[in-house]
Amino acid sequence: MPKSATIPGGRLIEVEAAAALARLRNFRAAAAEVGLSPTAFSRSIAALEGRLGVQLFARTTRSVALTTAGEGFLARAQPALRDLHIAMTDAMDARDEPRGMLRLTCALGAARRLLEPVLLAFLRAYPEMTIDLVTDARLVDIVADEFDAGFRVGDAVPRDMAKIAVGPLLRSAVVAAPAIAEMHGIPRDPKDLLSLPCVRHRRATGAIYAWEFLRGKDRRAIDVPGVLTVDDAGLAQQAALQGAGYAYLARWNIEEAIASGRLVSALEEWLPEGPGLCLYYPQGRHPSAGLRALIAFAGEGLF
Repeated sequence: MPKSATIPGGRLIEVEAAAALARLRNFRAAAAEVGLSPTAFSRSIAALEGRLGVQLFARTTRSVALTTAGEGFLARAQPALRDLHIAMTDAMDARDEPRGMLRLTCALGAARRLLEPVLLAFLRAYPEMTIDLVTDARLVDIVADEFDAGFRVGDAVPRDMAKIAVGPLLRSAVVAAPAIAEMHGIPRDPKDLLSLPCVRHRRATGAIYAWEFLRGKDRRAIDVPGVLTVDDAGLAQQAALQGAGYAYLARWNIEEAIASGRLVSALEEWLPEGPGLCLYYPQGRHPSAGLRALIAFAGEGLF
């Protein structure tokens, strides 16, 4: 192998830095991920480019992008990094107690639901474990983005993933503040929503979510009129509580508001149950001791 292409001992961090920067496209965020100061991180990238004799990243004041040479280098280097990390994890698994870090992906609303009964309880049960939780509305590729596992609603989990249910079936609710229900009326049929003020939800893909209803064999998807469109369920809930209009929300987040009368529920006989939250992870890969512990812990159905 040419001398310029070798990575001497102690230089693996340079490759890890390049992989992090390629994924995050932000020097500060990538530096924090690999545990370097921004200055040391920049020096590592520059040192790697100098060692290889090519520019891996095109930098401007506003953006960072891989060059063609960078894409080719990381296409070969990242699988090797993943194999090395797996080998290190497998070696550490020879110890009796789960320890180390789990990197997890989850949507923000689900993270709020899971934080206390699952994640914080898991950390109390396994004090030598740490968790790096990244929230993202998008369904990310957990292998390519180097996550150990993720939490998603069951029907959103890719088919090539192993999964276990960690919560009850999911049921939605159509709700509004009492003032809205009194002013505009309570819908008796899903089509009534077409003449009512509603808070719409934009998916991570950019598509507007059509509210889903089912009664017997009568299945409908209603593209409601929106006085407000948001891309976060927490914002939709806040808007409904403040009287913006009817909203379509996960019932687990608003049971207390319904019980206290701060929200009025409608069309309950039209709202189907669906798969609840699942923990999912790559099939065919030997899970680390930490992930095995989380699978067993979350599978006990703690909420």
